Amino acid sequence: MTREDVTVEETDDTVLRVPLISVGDEVILPPVKATSGSSGMDLRAAVRRRVLLRPRERAAVGTGIAIELPPGYEAQVRPRSGLALHHGIGLLNGPGTIDSDYRGEIQVILVNLGREPFWIERGERIAQLVVQRSVPVEWILRDRLTPTARGDGGFGHTGK
Repeated sequence: MTREDVTVEETDDTVLRVPLISVGDEVILPPVKATSGSSGMDLRAAVRRRVLLRPRERAAVGTGIAIELPPGYEAQVRPRSGLALHHGIGLLNGPGTIDSDYRGEIQVILVNLGREPFWIERGERIAQLVVQRSVPVEWILRDRLTPTARGDGGFGHTGK
């Protein structure tokens, strides 16, 4: 398949305007996308002094910001692949969910799964933030579900 064979449909891209405040006494920049094609916006560490994260240790690292998502939206805090690959740094609750009614500082629960200690520096990109719609759900109690070819086959059922 060549690039010419791919049809891209133009859509009406709207921008969600989300209020943001700095938490603390210093101005913190809002999360930004690294490239125009990025889905996630980088969250940065708002630590006064660098923090040592030893192997198998975890720490809640503040970002210095709080946001006000509108009802019907959530933000997901996700790990950064470079930190995971090069240093073994991940998120314990990744993705972490920020609900629309939460007004506190966004914190990232980092864990060092690597073999070496890792220093978290002020302003370092430590996670990504993705904002998405959160669809309301109404559960419907039934006696059975619609059958599929997979059925109730669980972990590893579909093969490699």
